[in-house]
Amino acid sequence: MKVGIATLGCKVNTYESEYWVQELEKAGYEIADFTDICDVYLINTCTVTNTSDIKSRKMIHQAKRRNPNSCVVAAGCFIEANGNYEDPDIDIYIGNQDKSKLVSLLDEYFANKEPIRVPSGLAKTTFEDMFLTHFEGRCRAFVKIQDGCENFCSYCIIPYVRGKCRSKSFSKVIEEVTALVEAGYQEVVLTGIHTGNYGVDLGVSFASLLKQLVVIPGLARLRISSIEATELTDEVLAVLKSSPIIVDHLHIPLQAGSDHVLKLMNRKYTLAEYYDIIKAIREIRPMIAITTDIIVGFPGETEEDFEQTLQISKQFAFAKIHVFPYSERKGTAAMQLPQHIDPTIKKQRARQLVALSNTLEKEYATKFIGQKVEVLFETYKDGYSVGHTSNYLKVKVAQEIPPNTIQVVTLTDYCFGYCLGSLEEVLCRM
Repeated sequence: MKVGIATLGCKVNTYESEYWVQELEKAGYEIADFTDICDVYLINTCTVTNTSDIKSRKMIHQAKRRNPNSCVVAAGCFIEANGNYEDPDIDIYIGNQDKSKLVSLLDEYFANKEPIRVPSGLAKTTFEDMFLTHFEGRCRAFVKIQDGCENFCSYCIIPYVRGKCRSKSFSKVIEEVTALVEAGYQEVVLTGIHTGNYGVDLGVSFASLLKQLVVIPGLARLRISSIEATELTDEVLAVLKSSPIIVDHLHIPLQAGSDHVLKLMNRKYTLAEYYDIIKAIREIRPMIAITTDIIVGFPGETEEDFEQTLQISKQFAFAKIHVFPYSERKGTAAMQLPQHIDPTIKKQRARQLVALSNTLEKEYATKFIGQKVEVLFETYKDGYSVGHTSNYLKVKVAQEIPPNTIQVVTLTDYCFGYCLGSLEEVLCRM
């Protein structure tokens, strides 16, 4: 039987969908494109914004229209957030626990042809273990080391749909990363809902995990998908200082450049505290790329708050800003705040911040023009090989280069989000 998979949202969902691919192939299913006529459609949903909900429902309905006789599985955050949701186009409902039971649920469905609703498992406090040995079509492998969040930022629904913080066992993380490296992956990305909070439930620290991972033979790069400023402890910074295996890029969400707005958001730091962390990182790695997330138009954000966000972004010299206009999310504390911002103003502020991000991105990238850098090449298309540097510069070279090789490139120019370069030499095996 053919299976099409649509994945919405975060890297954790991407990892979980890849686990489905692995287990479905073992069970004899054929993985096809989601747009094909399939026997089974899997939608790994997202609910981080109302727009995410709309996209999730759209994918569900598209699947059933494509093949009315198919089994449509809706899983993840949208289903978890809408516990009583009923849709005639859904045959199997799965929340954020028991995703690993997908194959047995499909077996049950095809045996009985009756809808299945898996009860929410968020009362459970254990990590739902998954283990990957390959990441189809990718040169960088993700490893989900953690799930859940207990920060309760006022704009965020995720703690309510992902549950308490829980971590993959220390030894299994080491085992999985080792297996992926032995399978040929040179870069591994650690991901989770609250990645830097790894180990709080196990009595171990994120720093201790990093220390063990960076000494795995054959691992060329270790990347952290995202980490909160409050989790960049002295111990984590010590590993960053001592090991070149950890890449020259950290994504550290700021969310607002105003202490007033940060407090409304229930973030756990002040601008001064965030700046001190940035300063400490740059003392260790002066040329590191620091990227961030910022929400604009949050309830109560004044023009002065937004102007401060623009100035702070310049001062902190981010390499890139992921800009999000505030989106109302039912069930969050921010919905109850006064002074919601007019949508037109939110869009205007978003455009301004995106323009600044483009300027900062170019300023950071052009510092490396004329330098030799190491690029992990991932794809070849339209006459160009494309890959990323350790500090996450996207590089294009006008020749075909085997994917999953790290090669030395001299950067020659910057154009529309890409650094252009010329090949020097091969460094690493395929």
